[in-house]
Amino acid sequence: MEKVSFTRMDEGTPEEYAFLHKGEVEFTKGLPDRIIGALINLDNTLSGYRITRLQHSLQSATRAEEDGADKELIVGALIHDLGDDLAPANHSQLASTIIRPYVREEVTWIISMHGLFQMFYFGPKEYIGNEIGIDKSLRERYKDHKWFSSCDKFCRDWDQMSFDPDYPTKSLDYFKPLVNEIFSRTPFDPKFVGKAEFE
Repeated sequence: MEKVSFTRMDEGTPEEYAFLHKGEVEFTKGLPDRIIGALINLDNTLSGYRITRLQHSLQSATRAEEDGADKELIVGALIHDLGDDLAPANHSQLASTIIRPYVREEVTWIISMHGLFQMFYFGPKEYIGNEIGIDKSLRERYKDHKWFSSCDKFCRDWDQMSFDPDYPTKSLDYFKPLVNEIFSRTPFDPKFVGKAEFE
């Protein structure tokens, strides 16, 4: 079989769905390579900074690793801005959706919230951001959340710091084994994501 014969899903046969499932399993095996490709594409987005978005992502991951972060947080730092192209208004949520099936809930929450938490670091402390509509206090609504300090650390020590063209940043090739490891996991494996994903 090369293609299914149905034109509406409720008419598909078990054999057709078995055929499609096999193709989906094979396609999913290529996810790490597609993640790498998406990271490479960050070299051609959001100009104006002193480094590209790919360099920013690599630098964030480098800082996370040098700070002793575990592999899930390092990969989270690497892919945290993958949503910039397709979801500029909610890039954090797109990136968190990509990584969610493969990491613990804390990492997913940090990546999902980093855009909001990052606003705290826009400009000097006395700068309120009214000129461009930035509210530096938005993160305060989560001040009692169990991962508030984790997300603040992510933004304070890795994300907002990573715009330095002179920082010794590791290459994408260096991080490829981690990308392969994380994105080759069985999606929603309770061993990695915990039981909360199923409740």
